[in-house]
Amino acid sequence: MRMKEDHMMNGQLKPGYNVQIGTENQFVVGFSIHQKTNDINCLIPHLEQVRDQIGHLPRTVIADAGYGNEENYAYLEQNGTDAYVKYYLFNKQQKRSWHKQHFRAENWEYDPARDEYICPNQQRLTFMRSRKRITDNGYCTSSRVYECGSCADCPLKPECTKAVGNRRIEINLTLNHYQQQAREKLVSDQGRKLRSRRGVEVETVFGRIKQDWGFRRFTLRGMEKVKTEWGLFCIAHNIAKLAVQ
Repeated sequence: MRMKEDHMMNGQLKPGYNVQIGTENQFVVGFSIHQKTNDINCLIPHLEQVRDQIGHLPRTVIADAGYGNEENYAYLEQNGTDAYVKYYLFNKQQKRSWHKQHFRAENWEYDPARDEYICPNQQRLTFMRSRKRITDNGYCTSSRVYECGSCADCPLKPECTKAVGNRRIEINLTLNHYQQQAREKLVSDQGRKLRSRRGVEVETVFGRIKQDWGFRRFTLRGMEKVKTEWGLFCIAHNIAKLAVQ
């Protein structure tokens, strides 16, 4: 994994474990250990393990932008979970400057009758082909590729694209739908309230274990041993929380 302690300043990968926790009122209600380099592929396995531990999925899930992809949104919807999960562009889209970025395809006009996107120079990008991808968890995503007819003489091309040929964009309609749903929920009064709680909920637990108790390296090796070691710290944290209530 890429550690925060990057002494070589080169993003080097080091042996490590990806720890996921779920909390309620700062009590750990579920945890899981992974050997995946990013969080986005950990959400579903983590929630499945939580389901095994407590017998059901949480009614509501709040998570940061590290978890917001199509696969996770689809899983949460299919399981009837009320999801307040950011996606990687959410924070940028809340700023006024976002709408001034005229060369981002997300801000372009779409003509549904002709299935074409219109660029800032009023040129049309037409549908070329579909592209499918399979995630590490086996989920299939589909996107649509659009291309401008000719960018060769466009005076805006240096600002629009660095490509030698014409500007191309790739649109995932399903993901766009999920992101629209997520955006509406996240900017609601309830969404703002839950977003403000998320950092306090989770980071408080990590702060106590890592900073207050000084636990920054696993002393054991292997998934089962590391799972036991982390589980003991989670139990200790919950007991400490009960002791001060």
